[in-house]
Amino acid sequence: MMTDPIADFLIQIKNGYLAYKKEIVLPSSRTKEALAKLLLKEGYLGKVEVVGEKSTQKKLKLKLVYENKKPRLNEVKRISSPGKRVYMPKDKLPKVLGGLGITIISTPLGLLTDRQAREKGAGGEIICKLW
Repeated sequence: MMTDPIADFLIQIKNGYLAYKKEIVLPSSRTKEALAKLLLKEGYLGKVEVVGEKSTQKKLKLKLVYENKKPRLNEVKRISSPGKRVYMPKDKLPKVLGGLGITIISTPLGLLTDRQAREKGAGGEIICKLW
């Protein structure tokens, strides 16, 4: 049986929003931390905090953001999975809702949004789409 920690991470954030939680605590990894910081920068999260001393006990504490009592994050769609990787060149990167949402791409430069990847001329693995 295969697990997908990134999909679990994204769905836990979405479920936290659907349950109108103020904050959620999730297991941490370097990829999840980078993803959380990207979501913070894009305005989908209010605060990202790493708690715990040892690497095996680290947790991510994420503050969720609401606008007029509506969740900032409405939908998450995982594109690339452990069983099916999806790669795109820089000139074919997808836009979400005409630019209202974001696509997160894993590039040689790190995790980037579709806009950042176009500016830097980098393609890569399509991780997910958010809006």
